[in-house]
This record gives sequence, C-alpha cells and structure tokens, in this order.
Amino acid sequence: MQFLVKLLISIGIIVFCTQIGRKFPTLGGLIATMPLTSAIVLVWLYSDNPGNFSLMEGYTKGALWGIGPSILFFVVAYICFKKHLPLSVVFPASFGVWLIGAFIHQWLLR
Repeated sequence: MQFLVKLLISIGIIVFCTQIGRKFPTLGGLIATMPLTSAIVLVWLYSDNPGNFSLMEGYTKGALWGIGPSILFFVVAYICFKKHLPLSVVFPASFGVWLIGAFIHQWLLR
C-alpha cells in the first residue's frame, strides 16, 4: 500500500507538470526540474531508512553532481528543438550526451 501511495503522488506531480506545461511551458519546465522531485525522493528514502544519514548524504551528493549531466541533456534537447528536429532525434541525442555525462559523473565520484 505504501508503494502505491508513493507511485500515485509521483504520477500526480508528473501530470501536474504536464498540465502546467501546456499553458505555461517555461513554468512547467521550472516545476519539473525544481527540487520538489528530489525532496520527494528524500522523503521516500528517509521513510524507508529512518536515521540513515549516510544514505541521505550519498543521494544528495549524487543529485548535486548529477546537475551537470542533466544540464547537458537539456542543452542538447534545446538546441535540437531550436533546429526543429523530430523527437526521434532529440531523445537519442540528449540521452546520449546525458549518458556520457553520467559515466563521467560516476567516475568522478569514485
């Protein structure tokens, strides 16, 4: 039951961002990338592992350093959309650059 509640709240946030993004695209993007998502993950992690601050520290460290690859994803997506490329090109290019950034992210954090 707890998993179902987590799932419904998470889906609700995604649907909310999508609805806002239809009328106000930049606001929808801001809400989708704000720390709200990370805060929810922190709540879920903490509720599953109360008092495990090393887990919380590791997650926040990964999220902090993960901002770089995420920025790369959005920069590539923005450039591709600016060039009117189809989604079938935008996603592989953006995720490809993100994946390279993610490998570098993991290598630097070791």
